[in-house]
Amino acid sequence: MIEVVLPTIALILAPILKKRGAVITSLTFFVTSILILLRLVRMDVFYSKVADLPNPIGAFYVYGDCISHIFGFTIAFVSAFVSLYSTPYMKHRFEEMGLSLDEFGKYWLLYNAYAYSMLLLVYSGNLLMLYVFLEISLVTSFLLIYYYGYGKRQWVAMLYFVWTHIAGVLALIGFILIGLNNNTLLMPMIKAVPFIAWILVFLGMLVKLPGLGFHIWLPYAHAEAPTPVSALLSPLTVGLAGYVILRLYEIDPSFIFNHRHLIFAYGFLTSFVAGLLVFKQNDFKKLLAYSTVSQMGYMIMAICLGSYGVMGLVIQYVSHAFGKAILFMSAGSIIALYGLRRLDYMGGFHEQIPQIANASLIGFMNLSGIVTIGLIGELFILRGAFETFQKIGWEVIAVILVFIVSGLYSFYTMKNVFYGKPKDYPVKKPSLLLVTPLYAIGIVSIALLFCGEFVIRALMEVFI
Repeated sequence: MIEVVLPTIALILAPILKKRGAVITSLTFFVTSILILLRLVRMDVFYSKVADLPNPIGAFYVYGDCISHIFGFTIAFVSAFVSLYSTPYMKHRFEEMGLSLDEFGKYWLLYNAYAYSMLLLVYSGNLLMLYVFLEISLVTSFLLIYYYGYGKRQWVAMLYFVWTHIAGVLALIGFILIGLNNNTLLMPMIKAVPFIAWILVFLGMLVKLPGLGFHIWLPYAHAEAPTPVSALLSPLTVGLAGYVILRLYEIDPSFIFNHRHLIFAYGFLTSFVAGLLVFKQNDFKKLLAYSTVSQMGYMIMAICLGSYGVMGLVIQYVSHAFGKAILFMSAGSIIALYGLRRLDYMGGFHEQIPQIANASLIGFMNLSGIVTIGLIGELFILRGAFETFQKIGWEVIAVILVFIVSGLYSFYTMKNVFYGKPKDYPVKKPSLLLVTPLYAIGIVSIALLFCGEFVIRALMEVFI
């Protein structure tokens, strides 16, 4: 259980160390990710009581199983390398804002609280405990946007705060109904999820993912957040809505089974329409934000596709997290080096910054499911569609279509940003801390395709 406690070291020390806080933050989260990975390989399950509360709340438990370990490893690993990237990027941002480097103290406090709350969320064994850490992640990310974002950052932060707290309130009411119905919120003890509770939690998580129609807050928040925050918000935070839905599905899947076709169709529309909207974006970070909405449509579809679909959902979270972390950091590097984010001012950047261009290619390969762990996720989702619907109907065609759209917008973006006729910009050599984190995440995403059988084995142990 040390892996759940270890990041408190960074939470305490990094704000004191200020501009050197990246070292302790990266080290603690990296060691945490390795410890979690070892648990996953051994398929360890652990639980520990934190507090004993009266029913209908029930005891607070730290609980870790294979699903928690996969999500937890992803959160810790990405957080470790985004923190390294934060040093040169946030130094650049503080200079833009006229702030001293002492601002790193506040930044590291908020960054570590944000990353740590997401880790504790996936190790929460009680729904109320899960909600508490969900709220902490939302408040800390709101403050990071409010203090260090771009453009109308305070307005964007408030937009983000309102929409995500609509999601949180809906989920909280649903959790309360579950607690009253089962006389506990301790997840292993919950026997059934009432229909109205399922509706409320599901709607709340659709706002948080977000699904089509609820997505209006996301392009603003992702585009105007400081890039290290975007590299946590898009890859890690939004997908945790899928984690919450998955945990309820494990307890009582009846809501998903009874409304499978409607939910699947909504997931398809989310992925397909948002994928097409990617082509209309001229802001690089906003383009990546719409691709996040499209990728989250995968998760909505996957939850409807039985055991293999749910396995695909979990792997999709990992793949999307790796790919989108690389891509947001790539976009941030272009901002830091050239002050650019509009696509019509870009083109041919492979000639000026080939290190960033090649890393971005790995990022888009994750989103497209090409030679990365994303390929396994897509295969599981496709197999889930075949096994669920028992024919090559519109559902299977829909799955294949959204995969194609992801590939198209990925290589459309690569062409417009990094290939084609080079613009007349000087060649620049980015800092190692702007480059190394991208390749560290990219190499692991490829390695997991070839030596990640322990991930599949752990998921099969749970779902098959």
